[in-house]
Amino acid sequence: MQFKMNSDYTKKAVLFGIVVLLLEVLFFNHGVIFSLLVAIGMIYFGRKKMPRQSGKLLFWLGIIFFVICIFGMMTFKFLLLAILIHFIIQYYQSKKTPQVIQPTIHKEEILEEKIIETKPNFENTLFGDRKTPDHVYEWKDINIQSGIGDTTIDLSYTVLPKGETVIFIRKFVGNLQVLIPYDIEVSVHHSSIAGKANVFQYGGDKIFNQSVQYETEGYDKAEQKVKIFTSFLVGDLEVKRV
Repeated sequence: MQFKMNSDYTKKAVLFGIVVLLLEVLFFNHGVIFSLLVAIGMIYFGRKKMPRQSGKLLFWLGIIFFVICIFGMMTFKFLLLAILIHFIIQYYQSKKTPQVIQPTIHKEEILEEKIIETKPNFENTLFGDRKTPDHVYEWKDINIQSGIGDTTIDLSYTVLPKGETVIFIRKFVGNLQVLIPYDIEVSVHHSSIAGKANVFQYGGDKIFNQSVQYETEGYDKAEQKVKIFTSFLVGDLEVKRV
């Protein structure tokens, strides 16, 4: 309803403005058409002669003359007055009958979601070496951080799920060895302040405050693949086939 009232008011204001403009041009201010045409001509020819200095001067004089003509029109003054009256009316209407917006809340049955806590294969440690079991074990994605010590992850004793398996390790000082079966594709993202990165005999050069990335050729299309993220202060990374 409020939108309809505003729309009707705008239409009436525009229509009345057109009538006032025609009355001004036809009966009260005949010279305004000539002045506007002169200003538009100055802008047009000045634009064509740019970037010459005379073109710039003619263009900006046309702009100033056009603005002066518009500001001097009775129709423009009426437009400013109509806008002011419109805002005053809107202000008093909002004070008198403020619009209240109430959200629509749909009450739905909230089902309790079951969460199962599982024990990870590795825990965070400050000191000491860690290694996956030398027998068959259930795989769980790894996300750990450690202080000082070496870590060995052997994937040949587990069954990896379909899709992407993630190993995420942050280490202060120490080495990491990841043993990968031959039929598994691998992507490695390694960052280190000082150390080495050897992925399937590729690399092996010393790293100083660098990030390196390696990926096997069939990684994108593989059904089973391993993504390794590592971040070391000091330490070596080795990824090899078994």
